[in-house]
Order: sequence, then structure tokens, then C-alpha cells
Amino acid sequence: MAYRESLARHCRALLRACARNSDFDAGQKLHAATITTCLLTVPNSFLRNAILHMYAACYDSLSARKMFDEIPMTCKDTVDWTTLMGCYIRSGLPHEGVNLFVRMRREGILIDEITIVAVFNACAKMGDNVFGVQGHVCMIKMGLGISIKACNAAMDMYVKCGLMGDARRVFDEMSDRSVVSWTLLLEGVMKSEGLEKGRLLFDQMAERNEFAWTIMIVGYVENGFIKEGFRLLNEMVFVFGFYLNFAALCSLLSASAQCGDVVMGKWLHVYALRKMEKTETDVVIFTALLDMYAKCGRINTAFRVFQSMPSRNVVTWNAMLSGMAMHGKGTDVLNMFDQMVKEVKPDDVTFTALLSACSHSGLVYRGRQIFYNLKHMYGVRPSMEHYACAVDLLGRAGHLEEAEAVIRGMPMSPNEVVLGSLLGSCSVHRKLELGERLMQELVQMYPLNTEYHVLLSNMYAQSGKLETADSLRKVLKTQGIRKVPGISSMHIGGQVYHFSAGDKSHPQIEEIYLMLDTMIQKLRLAGYVPNTASQIFSSGDSGKDDADGEEEKERALFSHSEKLAVSFGLISTQVGMPLHIFKNLRICQDCHSAMKIVSKIYDREIVIRDRNRFHSFKLGSCSCSDYW
Repeated sequence: MAYRESLARHCRALLRACARNSDFDAGQKLHAATITTCLLTVPNSFLRNAILHMYAACYDSLSARKMFDEIPMTCKDTVDWTTLMGCYIRSGLPHEGVNLFVRMRREGILIDEITIVAVFNACAKMGDNVFGVQGHVCMIKMGLGISIKACNAAMDMYVKCGLMGDARRVFDEMSDRSVVSWTLLLEGVMKSEGLEKGRLLFDQMAERNEFAWTIMIVGYVENGFIKEGFRLLNEMVFVFGFYLNFAALCSLLSASAQCGDVVMGKWLHVYALRKMEKTETDVVIFTALLDMYAKCGRINTAFRVFQSMPSRNVVTWNAMLSGMAMHGKGTDVLNMFDQMVKEVKPDDVTFTALLSACSHSGLVYRGRQIFYNLKHMYGVRPSMEHYACAVDLLGRAGHLEEAEAVIRGMPMSPNEVVLGSLLGSCSVHRKLELGERLMQELVQMYPLNTEYHVLLSNMYAQSGKLETADSLRKVLKTQGIRKVPGISSMHIGGQVYHFSAGDKSHPQIEEIYLMLDTMIQKLRLAGYVPNTASQIFSSGDSGKDDADGEEEKERALFSHSEKLAVSFGLISTQVGMPLHIFKNLRICQDCHSAMKIVSKIYDREIVIRDRNRFHSFKLGSCSCSDYW
């Protein structure tokens, strides 16, 4: 018996080591050994508890729960209950963690600060502020309100649920605060109250960690204050000597990708090459790097980063495929997929990228082949994203009946993206009757979305039903629903400049409009004819004759945000430099035609990232081959 007890102690120590190192294979083998040698029957060995902790540390919630249920109630303590709760939360099952906590309270098990922290983490992940408030009350009743960790977790829950008033109350009531407390409050203020109040709080912090610095820099970058963000980044690294860790690098690269700022992205690239050690996190960081370059319009640089990586995972491949799809390189995406399957197993995101690439490049046959074979050939159950891509693919190519059949055959109800995609195709191919049917469904689902009203209004106008188009827009105006304005942004000299249609707010506006007039004159001489077909004006608001109305439509087209941005770029950059523009909406047909001619006249590459994809205009042609 003494020998078996000693063996059980050694086995328990080994299981703990497996838990510390998340060594699932070794832990499973040890578990099997305890069964075959009957060590689980040794009294007071607590081997089942150690096995539970090992599975929980390895994110195997099913095995952890099975082992938890096998442990007698008298042999389970608070740590065992909390361990399983944490496993559920880390495994993406926070509701199971909450259910376990409820059962724990019913069984009368004591809770500690780690238990209550786990509850708040689960509520934060679910966005469940109702249960979170109950957890907060429980924390106070159990005398855990003095715990900094518990209070920080409560603050984090309130911040993630958007309840900044409650987060501030927890912060104000804390008798002692850590740098984490201040950082959590800063994160909430930045999200809910804006950059200015965030900076005031940041300046009040007696101590700042790398997360606080990163939150502040990301806030500046995302709001377009690149110079201020860079100044703060230099202060963080070179004045205070902070090291940009894995999380900071990924957050800053994500912010750069979102706002299109390749300058900061390049700086971070150099930093990563100099400072990062060769670890598994390199794959994640360099995946974020190539994603940043792709989203900033530098797809060739993104591909060079991809090629230089010694190891790549499925997320890396997906980022590269998605980037190339956005840039209209459909054939290259399909060829790369053939290489990918030799290295890693594709997942559902992979096929979203493939279908998107086929859609943007007009590869209808291959796209059909991939979509209809998703389940039985690739073992992937089609998701809402896959259906949206398939509808977009078929709709763009004019196969509207097949696209509608795909929607009607979906196992789930179609969402706004799926129906809106087909409505957009109806507008392109002038299928008014189908467009009206889709519009009825969309209005019921999303009555305040003006984009679909405008699409249908344009379809009426193109069909000669000007009065119907006009009345539809009057209804929107009467209801106080306004069209989302098109905004074009440019990064020049470390600053972001925003332009909207007819904008007059820029300090160099006179120079911009002089350049615009010159550019339009050159465009006309090169054969440009304004496309006023969809530029609808309310006849009830204007007494102008047809000639005056047409002239007004042309003037409105000339001052679209893209054209203003290009005019500014031409006067603000050196001759021959490429211009990169980022737009929140889809580029219109008139601006697309104009950009092709501008790229040829001025010998400039113009890269525009609209809501759907990239357009690279060079020497009079576009990378989308006029298919977008």
C-alpha cells in the first residue's frame, strides 16, 4: 500500500507539471496509466483532482467536466469548482461557467476572490450586465469588496458592458488601486467618453503600464491623430523605456490597418525585426504585419512578408488570401489555395476568402464549384458569410434567379448583408421587380438603413420612374432619416485629411478647387463624360429646367469626396508619387471612370480602398477590370 501511495504522489506531481506546461499528450498518458494501474482507488490520493486541473489547463472542457463529476462531493473544494469555471470561460463557454457558479452557490460551496473574478470574466465575455450586477452584490456580501483583483474584474465587466457610470463607481469606492485599476478605467473612458477625456485621465495616472500607453496611442491613431500617436509612441519606447510586447504590437498594427496608416505600420515592422525573439508569437505578429500592409493597399509588401515567414499557420494563410481577394487577385488566390492545402488544413474563413476572391474577379465557375461542394468535399458547413459571398458572386455576374434560389434555400434566415448584396446586383442589372421585393424584406428588418432606399431610388430613376424615385427620397427626408455621407481620407505628412462631397472646410480649399477645375478640364479633353444617371435631385425642390438641372448634377459629381481627395493629393505630394485614398462607401461609377483617366493624365498610381475592395488605377485602367 505504501508503494502505491508513493506512486500516486509522484503521478500527482507529474500531472501538476503537465498542467503548468499545458502538456496535453503527456497528461492523457498519465491519466491512462492511473486507470490501468488502479491508482485512482488509492485513498486520499486526490489524483482525480489533479487530472481535472490538467485537462482544464489544456482547455479540454469535456474531459475536465467528466473528471469533475467523478470526484465525490466531499473531495471537491473551491479550487476545483473555480478551475472548471475558468476552463469553461477560456474555452469559449462562459454561460457554462455561470451555470456552474449558480450550482456552486446552491451547494453552499465557499467562494473566494478567484471565483468572483471568474464570474465577472464570464459576464464580460457574454456582455451580461444583469448577472454581472448580481455578481457584484455577491462580492460585497461575501466581504470581497476589499480585493483589488475582484474590483478590477468588476470594473472590466462594467466597461465591456458599456456601463461606465458603474465602472467609475467601483473605481471611486476602491480603498486601494493598482495600475491595472487605472488602466481599466482608461480603456472605458476612451471607448465611451472619447479621446480628450481619455488623455486627461492618462495624464492623471501616477503609474502607467504598457497597456495604458498602448490604449492611448491606439486611440490617437484610430481617430486620425497620427503625429500625436507617433509622439506618444516615441515617448513610451525611448523616454520611459517600455518594451512593445506581443499584445502592444498587435494592437498598434490593427489600429494602423484600420485607419490605413502605413507609416506607423512600417515603423512597427522595423521594431519587430530588431526586437522580437524567435518564438511562436512571431507567427501572430508577422500575420498582423502582412494584414496591415494588405489593408493599407501595399499588397506586394504583404506578400513579401508572407514569403519571408519561416512558419505559417491557417490564420496567416487566411490573412494573405483575404488581402489578395480585396485587391482583386482572384486567380492568384486560387493558386495559393492549392499550395495552402499541402501545408495546413483550411477552415471556414479560408473559404470565405476564396468565395470573395471569385466574386471580385468574376470567377463564377470556380466560385460555384467551391460553394456547392463546401460540405461534402471540404467538410465545411456553409455559414452566413459563405452564403453572402455566393449571392454576391452570382448577383454580380447577372445570375439573379440562381442567387435568389440560394437565399431561399438557406437553412437560416438571411441577414441584411445577404439581401442587401442581391439588391445591389438588382441595381446594377436593373431588375426592378426583384429589387422591390427585396426592399420590402429589408425595410421590415432594418427600417433605418438608408443605403437600400437610395439603391431602390436610383433603380426607379434609371427605369424612367423619376416621380417614384423622388417620392421615395421625400419619405426619407420627412422621417428624418439621412443618407450616410461618403467620406474619403488621405494620410499625408503624418496627418489624416477627411473630405466629404462638396466639402469647403479644408484650410487649402481654394487651392483644392482650383486643382479640381483644372483636373476636370483635362478629363473632358481626354474624353470624360460625367455619368449623371443616378445623381437624383428632388423635382419638388427645384424649379430649374432640364439644362440647369443637368449642370447642377454635374457640379455635384465633380465635388464627390474622392475627386476632392485626389485634387488635394496632386497639390500636396511630389510628382509621380502614388496616392492612397480610403473611402467608407462604395466608389461610384462616375468617380471610377474619372480615376482611370486621372491616373493616365497625371501619371500617378491611385489606390482607393472602398467599403468592398481595393481599386488600383494605373495608366488609364483599374485592377478590378471594371468588375466590382
